[in-house]
Amino acid sequence: MTEILPHQTIVPREMRRVVLESPFAGDIDANVAYARACIRDSLLRGEAPIASHLLYTQPGILNDDDRNERAHGINAGHAWMYGGAQAVVVYTDRGISSGMAAGIRVAELLGLPIERRSLNGGAA
Repeated sequence: MTEILPHQTIVPREMRRVVLESPFAGDIDANVAYARACIRDSLLRGEAPIASHLLYTQPGILNDDDRNERAHGINAGHAWMYGGAQAVVVYTDRGISSGMAAGIRVAELLGLPIERRSLNGGAA
């Protein structure tokens, strides 16, 4: 595990706000563990990531198995791209899911920078 050093702590106004894309559906346990590692990587880069697929799928929030609730959660995550996010970061070690592809398309339409990353070797 990477140690967070004092010089890595930055004030909120200097943190880049990013929407984090990683897979959720499928092997949910492995994908959640991977997404947590991606969030940590993003934080250690000095970013303030939002990973809506982890937030909105928690018990008692939205049911990812319900088509309408899943669509609502995806839309809520995309809402962060409209004026809130400065970039979209896509972690690619586990592939690009349909939900991630939708997020990439929204970012492209909005002209947001898209960065592809890998935890196993940096940029992808």
